Amino acid sequence: MTLPDLLNRRARRFAQLFAGAALLLVAACAAPQQTLEQGINDPYEAHNRAVHAQNLKLDQILVKPASNTYGHILPEPVRNGVANFAGNVNLPGVVVNDLLQLKIGDALSNSSRFLFNTTLGIGGVLDPADAMGLYEKPNDFGKTLYVWGVPEGPYVELPLLGPATQRDMVGKVVDLFTNPLTYKLPTPERYIGTVANVAVKLGDRYRYSNTVDSILYDSSDSYAQARLLYLQHRRFQLSGGKSDESTDVFDELYGQ
Repeated sequence: MTLPDLLNRRARRFAQLFAGAALLLVAACAAPQQTLEQGINDPYEAHNRAVHAQNLKLDQILVKPASNTYGHILPEPVRNGVANFAGNVNLPGVVVNDLLQLKIGDALSNSSRFLFNTTLGIGGVLDPADAMGLYEKPNDFGKTLYVWGVPEGPYVELPLLGPATQRDMVGKVVDLFTNPLTYKLPTPERYIGTVANVAVKLGDRYRYSNTVDSILYDSSDSYAQARLLYLQHRRFQLSGGKSDESTDVFDELYGQ
């Protein structure tokens, strides 16, 4: 395949992706919208609860046992190194969203962080950028849609991925394709970041095990509690606030 053919193929892939995203956004805009003060917009609750029940089974059978194995086998410094590497690999996608939101300062800061950690930090396993005061400024396409004025849409629970809103569901899909490293790295190196991100999720499930277990298994209605905590945290985050430790678990487990 020639280079022009490859570029055309990727262009078509992006066009299809954003066309699908646009259809979802139209549906989100058509649905009744509610703010934090107005309450929870959950017209698909019956379906969401069924997905939640399946997610609980997956957690019991697969995710929690795998996270415990991961946490017990690898010492904390190694898990931290994997988390640093995964975060560094994700930074180019964060920079793309910075630029889409015209946050030039954040884009420069995150780009500098990526440069220093990639070179001085052995590909991002170490984090010398923190010592330089170049802290990551998180961003994602869900937030880009929020900045562009796209409404939140109904609450949804996604298989394995957990709580989201219709807007953030679109954001999660688009974020899979916005990282330039996905296209620059050869196969199989381009999948290293994905593997690292899965490992990080297992590490987070192990790290926050008590909090997650309390939400999922110790509450009288784990679906309602997870929904409330997620929406409160995400809305507060999008409005520019910083989460406290009790809700920060959603940042780690669900990538928001």
